[in-house]
Amino acid sequence: MKRRVEIRNHQRELYYFRLRLAIAAGFVLTLFALLLGRFVYLQVVQYEHYRTQAEANRISIVPVVPNRGLILDRNGEVLAHNYSAYTLEITPGKVADLEATIDALAEVVDVAPKDRKRFRKLLDESTSFESLPIRTLLSDVEAARFAANRFRFPGVEIKARLFRHYPRGESASHVVGYIGRINDRDLEKLHEDGEYPNYRGSDYIGKVGIEQSYERELHGITGFEQVEVDAGGRAVRTLSRTPPVSGNNLTLALDARLQEVAEQAFGGNRGALVAIEPATGGVLAFVSRPGFDPNLFVEGIDPQNWEALNNSLDRPLNNRALRGVYPPGSTFKPYMALAALELGKRTIHQTISDPGYFTFGGHRFRDSKPGGHGIVDMYKSIVASSDTYYYMLANDLGIDAIAGFMRQFGFGSRTGVDIEGESEGVLPSQEWKQRRFRKPEQQKWYAGETISIGIGQGYNAYTPIQLAQAVATLANDGVMFRPHLVQFVERSGSGERRQIEPQPTRTVPLKPQHLEFVKRAMVGVNREGTGARAFAGAEYVSGGKTGTAQMFSMKGEKYVESRVQERLRDHSLFIAFAPAEEPKIALAVLVENGGFGARTAAPIARQVLDYYLLGKLPRAMQPQAEDDDATD
Repeated sequence: MKRRVEIRNHQRELYYFRLRLAIAAGFVLTLFALLLGRFVYLQVVQYEHYRTQAEANRISIVPVVPNRGLILDRNGEVLAHNYSAYTLEITPGKVADLEATIDALAEVVDVAPKDRKRFRKLLDESTSFESLPIRTLLSDVEAARFAANRFRFPGVEIKARLFRHYPRGESASHVVGYIGRINDRDLEKLHEDGEYPNYRGSDYIGKVGIEQSYERELHGITGFEQVEVDAGGRAVRTLSRTPPVSGNNLTLALDARLQEVAEQAFGGNRGALVAIEPATGGVLAFVSRPGFDPNLFVEGIDPQNWEALNNSLDRPLNNRALRGVYPPGSTFKPYMALAALELGKRTIHQTISDPGYFTFGGHRFRDSKPGGHGIVDMYKSIVASSDTYYYMLANDLGIDAIAGFMRQFGFGSRTGVDIEGESEGVLPSQEWKQRRFRKPEQQKWYAGETISIGIGQGYNAYTPIQLAQAVATLANDGVMFRPHLVQFVERSGSGERRQIEPQPTRTVPLKPQHLEFVKRAMVGVNREGTGARAFAGAEYVSGGKTGTAQMFSMKGEKYVESRVQERLRDHSLFIAFAPAEEPKIALAVLVENGGFGARTAAPIARQVLDYYLLGKLPRAMQPQAEDDDATD
C-alpha cells in the first residue's frame, strides 16, 4: 500500500501568518490610537471641565447662617435675642436603619419620647438629605460623650446652632411672634420671592408677629465658606470665607413695662388693649389676653402643649387686638355725636325727653337705665350714656350717612398696622348688606336695623386696634396716623438707625368747635359720668367713654348678668385719651364678657394711664417694702 505524501506550501502559510499578524498589530495600534485620542480629549480638550469638577469634589461650599437681628422695646429692653448651643442631628439619607440608630443614640445621650415625636414630625416635612435635630440644647457632658462614640454613628453629628429666645415669655407674645422651622409652604414662598438662595443653610423663619412681618430685616445675608475635603468628605481646611451679614435690629415703639402693666391689669380676664401715641401712630401697648409662650414654638411645639393651646376655650393663640371683631357698644356714641353736629342733624343744646325707651315700628328699644335719663342734651347724652338719645339720632341720620361719616375714622377698614393678619371688621351700610347676603330678602336694609347701630350694636363689629386708631384720631384733632409697632431699624455692624417715619393717612374734616365739644364731653365722662368712679382722684385730666356690648340676645327679657352663662355675658369696653389738653396716649380696652364698661374695662385703662403718665405701678406690681425693724 502506497503512503500518500502531502507537500506543504510554506510560502502561503507564511503569507497568511504575516497577514494575521498585521491585522492584529493594526487592531492594537487602532486601540492605542483611540486611547491616545481619548487621553488627549480628556487632558487637553476637556481639561477645564474636569479640573472644575475635581475642584468641586475637593472643595465644598458651606453656607454660614447669619445671626438673626434683635427685637427691643423703645427703652432698649430685649424682647427677642439669640444664644448658641449644641444640637445632635441626623441626616436620614445617610443612615441605614433610622430607628436602630435612634435607639443606640438613646444609650449615649438622653432622647425623650417628645424628642422622637418631634423628629418624626420634622421627618415628614423634610427631605432625606436635610440634617434634622433629634436632640437640642445638649450639655457639655452630653456633647463630649457623643464625640467619644462618634465612629459608631455615621450620618449623625453635633452642630453648634443659634437658638431664638424670648426672655419675657408670654408678655407681648402676639406682637413679637415667634420663629419656627422652614416648611414646604415657606420654601415655596421663598422661591416665589427669589429669596431662597439667601436661606441656604437656614432652618428657621418668622411665623407670626414682628418676626414674620420684618423677616427680611431680621434674617440678614447668608455667608459661605470654601472648605477643602478629603475622599471621605471630611473637612481638611478652610480655603476662603465670605462672612455673613447679621440681621438688622428692630426697636419698637412698644413700652415693655407699660405692656406688662396692661397685661397684669386684666388679671384672669380675656380681652385686648391697644394704646397709641396720637401724634405719631406709634403703638405703645398691644395686649391680647390670654397670651402664649413663643419659646414653645421655636423648636417645634410638642403635642401636649399644642393640644392645650389649640383646644383651650380661652383661645390664647387668637390675636384679639388684631383679629377679634366686637360691637363697640357706647364707645360709638362720641362719633355719632360728631356726625350729628357735622351733618347738621343736632345742635349742642338741643334736647330730647328720655323715658327709658324708643319705640319704632311697634318695637320698643330699651335704654340701659330703666326710667330713662329725663331731659337730655348732647353733653349729657355722652356723659350719662343715654341710649334713647342715640336711637333717635340714628333714625334721623340714616344708615348710609352714619357709614359715610364713620368710615373717615377708620371703622370697618384695616388700619395697616405693620403685622399681618388684621381683620377688616364690619361697618354696616346698604351696600355692605347687598354684598354680604345672597337672597334678595336678606339684602334689603330695614329702617329698624338702623336704630341699634346708633348705640354701637347691630351689625357693627370692629377690632380693638380700629377703636384705638379712632380715638387717637379724635384726640389728635382729626389727623389720623397709621399705627406702627417698629420705630427704628438699626443696621448691623454700623449701628446706623433708620427711623420708620410716622405716616399720616388722612385728616378728617371737622369743625374745631364740634371736636372741642365732644372731647370736653368725654372729659365729663371721667369727671362726673360713667367713668367717674374709675378715675376718682386721678392727678391728670383725661377723656373717656364707657361701653357695654351685648353679645347674646335676651329676646325682650330683662338682662340679669348672674343668670347668664359667663361666656354669654356682655363685653366691657372703654376708650380714653390723656392728658386731655395735649394727649400723649390714646387707648381702647375690651374685656370679653366683662359686663359694664365702667366696672371692668375702665379700671384697666386707669392703671395703664397712671403708669404711663405718672410712673405709678399697680399695687400688685409694686416691690414689697423691706421691714427695717426685722432682726432675723
